[in-house]
Amino acid sequence: MLQEQYRQKLRTPEQAVKAVQSGDWVDYTTNVCFPSLLDAALAKRRDELWDVKIRGNLLFGPIQTVECDSSRQHFLYNSWHCSAYERKLCDEGLCNYIPMVFRNVVPYYRHFLTVNVAMMCVPPMDKHGYFNFSCAAGIARGILETADIVILEINEHLPRILGGFDECIHLSEVDYVVEGPHAPLPQFPAAAASEEDRRIAEHILPFIRDGAALQLGIGAMPNVLGSLLAQSDLKDLGMHTELCGDAYCQMSKAGKLTNAKNTIHRNKGMTGIVFGSQELYEWVDQNPSVAAAPLEYVNAPEVIARLDNMISINSCVAVDLYGQICAESAGLRHISGTGGQLDYLTGAAMSRGGRAFICMTSSFKDKAGVRRSRVLPHFNGDIVTGPRSQAYFIVTEYGAVNLTGRSTWERAEMLISIAHPDFRDALIAAAQEQKIWRRSNRR
Repeated sequence: MLQEQYRQKLRTPEQAVKAVQSGDWVDYTTNVCFPSLLDAALAKRRDELWDVKIRGNLLFGPIQTVECDSSRQHFLYNSWHCSAYERKLCDEGLCNYIPMVFRNVVPYYRHFLTVNVAMMCVPPMDKHGYFNFSCAAGIARGILETADIVILEINEHLPRILGGFDECIHLSEVDYVVEGPHAPLPQFPAAAASEEDRRIAEHILPFIRDGAALQLGIGAMPNVLGSLLAQSDLKDLGMHTELCGDAYCQMSKAGKLTNAKNTIHRNKGMTGIVFGSQELYEWVDQNPSVAAAPLEYVNAPEVIARLDNMISINSCVAVDLYGQICAESAGLRHISGTGGQLDYLTGAAMSRGGRAFICMTSSFKDKAGVRRSRVLPHFNGDIVTGPRSQAYFIVTEYGAVNLTGRSTWERAEMLISIAHPDFRDALIAAAQEQKIWRRSNRR
């Protein structure tokens, strides 16, 4: 019976995308669940379609509907959170960012947004007629429930990730199914860590205790920290994170990640989105210790707060002397997105024994090779991701400072103390001009 229903809904990619009409809103969900066969088929319809608006996020490309239409008259792409590929599209004027915090994305769909056609990749159907949402479970269910038409593309390489809830959809809720060969999943091995990354991780390590629940953001430094934790004497660490990356796999294989002390979902590590190396995909596949759930739950501050000793570690682009955090732009140039950083800044601060860390190297070299400070006197067009009222621990290779409850002059002094030494005098002068300096921090 299920197989007959399946055959009735089976279409070629070209047949399935006939469901898209001019003016429609189309959704591609997220990351490695991007429907590449359907996207390619839709791109072939360019000359017969106008003003088709597409949403996605953390897509790694190529997105053929974008690349076939530099005019954006046929296809208009928008992202909730930019990957490096989508950032380049933004630079070229081919992508627009949609401001959000991750816990609100699906509620936005349910209450305010239109989805005419939703498309995504899923693993093959199971014997009960269900398709697992795999690496996109954090947002998929809510988007597909909103859509007028649901098209699933079978990707034989996707892992099945067991769920807390809303991690799958039944065949009866699906309009069309598409099959076809896929290349192996994109690989995102951990970026090479710098010496600064290692020093930042070493500043955070003393704050982590046995049984802590961990949220690690994207980038080289979180993976360095994962490696240090895997080699440490800590035990019974837990996972509660919007994004599960390779650091968690490392800690699990070293016996450090057990989730045994989690004050909610004991023995389960919660996540919403997964991407990384092939080793990571194999680790999450049907792993009873990993549970995927919607981000409106995983990232809810009141849920995060229920985890004792919740440690949140994220990165940023810059911090100003007032403690404002920019993690999504360089001036007006878009870089990534708000993501779940504000969710975890809020939730970890509410946790008993919890701490929220924002990390960055103290400086960087621009394209001309000129060194620039990441601690700025004040922002000038940079997008504020974390307000100064929710800035807690800020960490560079020069140390970790806690801004909680600190006045403007105290914040300026503390942030300058972890700035690159080459910029400290100029930052002191700026702080004096801004009337947020009391005395020299030099001893």
